[in-house]
Amino acid sequence: MTAIIEELDPDHRAVELPPPPSSRRTSRRGARRAGNGPTKRTAGDWVVLLVAIVLGFFIAVPFLLILVNSFKSPADYNTSGPLTLPTEFYFDGIVAFWERVDFPQKLWNSVFISGLVAVFAVALSMFNAFALGIGRVKGRLWIVVLILLANMLPQEVLLYPLYFMFKQVGLYDSQWAVIIIFTVIQSAFGTYLLASVYSTFPKEMLEAASLDGASRWQILWRVVYPISRPTLSVLLIFFFIWTWNEFLIPLTFLASNANQTVPVAISVLQGDRLMDVTTTSASALLGIIPTLIFFLIFQRTLTRGITAGAVK
Repeated sequence: MTAIIEELDPDHRAVELPPPPSSRRTSRRGARRAGNGPTKRTAGDWVVLLVAIVLGFFIAVPFLLILVNSFKSPADYNTSGPLTLPTEFYFDGIVAFWERVDFPQKLWNSVFISGLVAVFAVALSMFNAFALGIGRVKGRLWIVVLILLANMLPQEVLLYPLYFMFKQVGLYDSQWAVIIIFTVIQSAFGTYLLASVYSTFPKEMLEAASLDGASRWQILWRVVYPISRPTLSVLLIFFFIWTWNEFLIPLTFLASNANQTVPVAISVLQGDRLMDVTTTSASALLGIIPTLIFFLIFQRTLTRGITAGAVK
């Protein structure tokens, strides 16, 4: 081989051969993936973006209408309709609703119930899922299926048995009745979700912790909980918002005015006293703002929790 090279190139000059076309194409693709080259958008990407913008617009329209009509006077609404901007800012509708329903008290009731339900439901879901997904109890599959079927039952089916039960134990017209009910309902979904996640948990990590002398509680608290914290944060946010928006069960179990939540107070006031459209819009705006603020505060936590399992 050396003799052939010396015969072809007696001066032993280094001859640099150009790379084959396939390697050049591969290097360009690698540079483009690394961000060194421009990324071309396909027609499908633009279609998806356009559809997302249109859907976002239709989702935002009801909120914009509520926001605009909350600051209109009844005369301005009757004259110009719901689609025009207010000629002047009118705050009497917000003040009227605030005073009629004692909104700070209703706001505290909703925060208290939703917050405790979110915390209790996440904790109960984690314990149940640890037993089903990692503990491998007998009949795990049937238990998960039963929990899923129970989660699919409509609330109307549960009203009379729950009403009779809480009436017997003296918890009717108590916020704790609503907290207990929604803790069980939300934890059913949380258990089903977390049990699927914990069933794929690395066994080597659990066995290593067990060999190091860790107890079941230590494995849960020091190994499983830190890794699953993003998922638990997402469940906490969802449980809070879902419980905040619940209407039927709080309406049934919270009879007194002092225990009612914000959605119940809005509906009861609309049925008890005739309110104009602008005051109704103001009540809806005041009911939306707390959950919107809660979502904006924990938006980054929600994003991290959703994308945590997408990147290894």
